[in-house]
Amino acid sequence: MSACLLKLRYYSSNVIACPVKNSAVIAGSIRLLSSVEVSTALRPFYFSVHPDLFGKHPNERSINENSLMQLSSYLETLQRSRSVRPVSLKFYLRPRETSFKGSFQLVTLNLNERDTRNAVLRVLKSCNLPTTYVDNISPAPTSKTQDYYPTPDQKSTAWQKYESMFKDNDDAYGAHIIRGMVKKAKEDESLLSWLKNNIDNAAEKQAACLPIQEEVKRLQVELAQNLGLQEIIWDCGWNVTHFRGCLQSFQALARDHSELLHVLKGRTVVFGSDTGVSLNGNVLLSSGEVRHNWLDFLKHVWQQDAALLAIPAMQKAVSRVLRDIKVVHRKFQPNIMAKSYTSQLRRLVTSLSDYQGRQGYPKSWPQSLEKFELVVEPEAGPLMLSPTGQFIVPSSCPASLLVSFLSEHIPEAERLLSSYQMNKHVERDLHARCIAEFGLLSLRKEDNVTPDLMIACCSKLLERKADLLEVLKGRCLWITNYYSIMSDGHICIPWNWKI
Repeated sequence: MSACLLKLRYYSSNVIACPVKNSAVIAGSIRLLSSVEVSTALRPFYFSVHPDLFGKHPNERSINENSLMQLSSYLETLQRSRSVRPVSLKFYLRPRETSFKGSFQLVTLNLNERDTRNAVLRVLKSCNLPTTYVDNISPAPTSKTQDYYPTPDQKSTAWQKYESMFKDNDDAYGAHIIRGMVKKAKEDESLLSWLKNNIDNAAEKQAACLPIQEEVKRLQVELAQNLGLQEIIWDCGWNVTHFRGCLQSFQALARDHSELLHVLKGRTVVFGSDTGVSLNGNVLLSSGEVRHNWLDFLKHVWQQDAALLAIPAMQKAVSRVLRDIKVVHRKFQPNIMAKSYTSQLRRLVTSLSDYQGRQGYPKSWPQSLEKFELVVEPEAGPLMLSPTGQFIVPSSCPASLLVSFLSEHIPEAERLLSSYQMNKHVERDLHARCIAEFGLLSLRKEDNVTPDLMIACCSKLLERKADLLEVLKGRCLWITNYYSIMSDGHICIPWNWKI
């Protein structure tokens, strides 16, 4: 329930974003749903899967966030009347009952529709949600949008409480209300009392996972040595048990097809949410796939490597057409696939070259943009300025819109870049101090916790060392936006905790 729910992505409030709107399209006898209609139709679905509702369940939260991003891209591509590939998405649904006991329903959406109406219907039906709103939309282009509301017997007390706070057709107001409720719940939690109530649980889980972690380390070293790998990395929201399963499957693959794995020599293998070759040359294997899928990919990994070789030239072309701006990658984000990245760069170069040839850039711009950073992302992404001062640009962004956005935010980007360069060194020092002074086994953070937020968190931890040392010593700490004990005993705390 953002102002444009088609952008189902879960954004931080710390970014300046400029979403691209879509209009209704006529395609044969079927009218594609407009952004407003998609937003309204998917409102009950969004109530069930919104990541804010899974604050104390990081695995489910991560899966829903990733699936929402993919669903956003799928729906937007349909609205642009472009062909899409079938996609399979997993969502955890939070039950509507008020007496929630921590049990979620896992739903798999297999989408292969060719228009937004049928895609939205498939989402709602798969989640056993009413389709009344979509069914009542006239196929005529002048169809008037109306809000969907469940019948009285479908409404739980919690649902009615949410609904009573909504204004008609005001999605932004609804989102504001939910964020406020989540924020209040977080603020009411005290770090010290929460730790005292949960530290025994964390210690028990950490001890139970110790043998598994030792086996994982053994498998990592053994596989790296046998295959000549530089490193094996786990970059997934699942726990260490799942990592062990991936390593065991990979070990079986190496045993049965050793002659095909020579392509991995000298490289880093990353088990994550995607399969491909990343921009830094790492080989990514999806933790959700079986080893036969990995084998099929490795047989054709040379195609991905060919795309990787073309990237520097394409980045240079973008830089040249935009006054030597630095074309980089996000400082905090999942891996990007090399093969798709080249086409994204090519598309942006063409758009900017045409614009520059027709009318040139504003006179207010500096002669050189070399001190600024540009990140090119897939077409469904947002146009925004990141908290670290990077310009985030979707490859489908019209050149005129990009030029206007740059003109407006160049001063702010300069300030944020300067702040980040200073903060990253301070963060590194405080990170090392916290590990040493608290005797932590590990200290990590989520990608959306920027250096300034991590600095504030670590500084407060050190200030309250006398109160926290006893409960944190020998633990694994993860700085996030919520409180939780992971299945492997890792302790998640929000960066803005209160004692």
